[in-house]
Amino acid sequence: MAAEVYSLATPLPLERARDIVRGALAEGRRRELMPLTVCVLDVGGNLIAMEREDGCGVARLEVAQGKAYGALSLGIGGRTIAGRYKGREAFLNAAAAATAGRFVAAPGGVLVLDGNGQAVGAVGVSGDVSDEDEAAALAGLSAAGLKAGVDPAAD
Repeated sequence: MAAEVYSLATPLPLERARDIVRGALAEGRRRELMPLTVCVLDVGGNLIAMEREDGCGVARLEVAQGKAYGALSLGIGGRTIAGRYKGREAFLNAAAAATAGRFVAAPGGVLVLDGNGQAVGAVGVSGDVSDEDEAAALAGLSAAGLKAGVDPAAD
């Protein structure tokens, strides 16, 4: 008799992640931003969904993933990370080294929260200036009907 294979829990399903990506890209076009790359990661840092607009620079995928991964790594948004660790570049460099370069501390990485305020993933956006990337990420979450774990005032 074969053992049963169990599916893993999916608190941030693929279709919801796609909604985030579509919403972020739509906001980028509405604001006439530079071409964007949007990545959505699950709570384990695994890529769920990603789209890269035509014309994006070659490193935008890694930067967008790094922004999302940074938020997951510390449990706070990229804007908060950048503000909290300003002047503490040794810590940020160590975090990047400890995560094999996956950690990027900049606005544009936003935690995705469930209805109980628990992080279930993160979205990262790269392509324009970081403040605009963050605005697109927040719009993506709003379009998907999800809450963001970000403190826009944390500079």
